[in-house]
Amino acid sequence: MAEATRKTRLAVFASGNGSNFEAIAQACADGRLNAEVVLVVCDRPGAYVCERAAKFGVPVFAFRPKEYASKEAFEREIVARLDGCGAELVCLAGYMRILSDVMLGAYDGRIINIHPSLLPAFKGAHAIRDAFEYGVKVYGVTIHYVNNELDGGRIIAQRAFDYKGSDPDELEAMVHAVEYPLYVETIGELIAGGRLLKQ
Repeated sequence: MAEATRKTRLAVFASGNGSNFEAIAQACADGRLNAEVVLVVCDRPGAYVCERAAKFGVPVFAFRPKEYASKEAFEREIVARLDGCGAELVCLAGYMRILSDVMLGAYDGRIINIHPSLLPAFKGAHAIRDAFEYGVKVYGVTIHYVNNELDGGRIIAQRAFDYKGSDPDELEAMVHAVEYPLYVETIGELIAGGRLLKQ
């Protein structure tokens, strides 16, 4: 296959609903991304992302972390599966675990994450709620390379928006409306610019 038409092979890690996975998979399916999702990794068997993956015909590795001796043990299996399907870029999309040196060493510079705040503000699992309760007026989304710190790593892209309302559900919907296109656009830029190994 000619290099110009070769699709970049993506893996998506998720722990829950999988709406960002679906946005990426749909962009691949309709040609907005010159890529294909070759594996979904999920640490919660039965999470809805697994159903979304099935709809797109994407293989899933769903595992229970407690069944492994350590984080390093299950990450070694993940790396083997990523290697087996030729994954080139790992996209974290609501994967609620900090990666160890096993993953970071194997895919250094090729792991990115999306976070629903303007990092470095409001790290952690409840970023939208925390920002809302703090009373900020400018919200946003960050995509960054992943390191071994919670929501750490060099920032790749950010997009901000104003919200002065008082409805947390409305705010969350606005965050998602920013997340989906920004993640797709950023992945596309990384692929097109050959930046998968540059930090």
